Amino acid sequence: MTPMRETILEALDSVALPDGGTLVARDLVRALVVDGNSVRFVIETPTAEIAKTYTDVRAAAERAVAALPGVQSVAVALTAHTPPKPAPSLKVGRHPTPQEGRQPVPGVTNLIAIGSGKGGVGKSTVAANLAVALARQGLRVGLLDADIYGPSQPKMMGVDKRPSSPDGKRMIPPEAHGVRMISIGLMLKGDDAVIWRGPMLMGALQQLLTQVEWGQLDVLLVDMPPGTGDIQLTLCTKFEVRGALVVSTPQDVALLDARKALRAFQTLKTPVLGLIENMSTFICPKCGHEEHIFGDGGVRREAEKQGLPFLGELPLSLEVRLAGDGGVPVAATDSPVAEAYTRIATQMIAAL
Repeated sequence: MTPMRETILEALDSVALPDGGTLVARDLVRALVVDGNSVRFVIETPTAEIAKTYTDVRAAAERAVAALPGVQSVAVALTAHTPPKPAPSLKVGRHPTPQEGRQPVPGVTNLIAIGSGKGGVGKSTVAANLAVALARQGLRVGLLDADIYGPSQPKMMGVDKRPSSPDGKRMIPPEAHGVRMISIGLMLKGDDAVIWRGPMLMGALQQLLTQVEWGQLDVLLVDMPPGTGDIQLTLCTKFEVRGALVVSTPQDVALLDARKALRAFQTLKTPVLGLIENMSTFICPKCGHEEHIFGDGGVRREAEKQGLPFLGELPLSLEVRLAGDGGVPVAATDSPVAEAYTRIATQMIAAL
């Protein structure tokens, strides 16, 4: 029996808050997802200070839902609401500012590019979950959505508020799941499209790196657009990039383009820190049968062939997709699926 949303909300309405009311009465439940016998949701408190006092509330909410018939697993994330701030007058998108040589991003220790040779391999999903996994390991992490034409990080990270700009020149990045993030998607209205030529893209990337108040970060992940175009060229020639990760599925067609991405980073003298195989295997949630839909071990073999580290395999999972669509990356939960991202994050920390 699959639990119904109404039943879950009734159970959460019984969870009392230390400052009065219940979770449902105070409208603090967000991103409720029911996936078969698994339940995920977020408790969003008004401020970070209140969130620190809600540890017992989170535990009580988890117990209340876990006690419902048909519920086998519960994942609860506790976060704080970021109050709306004035929309920035800063305009993003211009011709790049001339600069000499590779420049560091102020406050950032490790600038890491996450690329792929083609679209559709789950690169942005990997970037979002890896950023959250690194933050849960105790690192100070930022995430820059550099896919200007197809920004997806606001959706996957659950951020829909425009960044503030105190002076019209600098932007304050919003924070979600312990990660500071910025995306051109936060500055667009609805389904507006970005229709820019190469110089405008290059200028926008330069602005998002240098005019954002990142603060002190151990790692800034840059979710690159697929391919080997203007964004890759600008990032790797204008900024001090610590290294790149390349994401691919194991199928031969994807690996053809992944090799081009590897060659591009090598040509731009950017070290490749490792390869990640996404959508490696699919396990049927009903019968447990495992199927290698896109092939078996192609990225691992390619890493061995190229003499590069193989960082791990990530499954093709409905839970990952639902979590991304719900704005709570699966790596922000205690789901067993999150363990694969944790393993890769641990390897990255060791390498850095």
